[in-house]
Amino acid sequence: MKAEAPAPARVEVAVGILLRSDGAFLLGSRPAGKPYAGYWEFPGGKVEPGETVEQALRRELLEELGVDARQIELWRVSEHDYPHALVRLHWCKVHSWQGEFEMREGQAVSWQIFPLTVAPVLPGAYPVLDLLAHERGTSYSRD
Repeated sequence: MKAEAPAPARVEVAVGILLRSDGAFLLGSRPAGKPYAGYWEFPGGKVEPGETVEQALRRELLEELGVDARQIELWRVSEHDYPHALVRLHWCKVHSWQGEFEMREGQAVSWQIFPLTVAPVLPGAYPVLDLLAHERGTSYSRD
């Protein structure tokens, strides 16, 4: 009888959907050396012990992009089982921030509307892209 591998620990992740007044949202490419390098994602990262989702998102946006998130709206929670980790994604709409964008991890960033002009996108973002598209009266195609 083969022993089952232990289930991966769930990783709590704060994710920011930075929204401009024209409705565009920010996506960034995952840096080399990380799982899914080159895939496009919403910015954010792990919630550290003792942090709230909002605190983690503020820290991550400052570390990754050099901006200070001001108005954060907790929006949705989803889970995605990647080969390297089971992640619980705490999706937050970020309506305002302060500072100039600096790509501190060497990532590319792109303001997007539908249809997206960047690919591939991390699979865990598909449900949220579908919801954002629906809010805007359009659809999101994964093609």
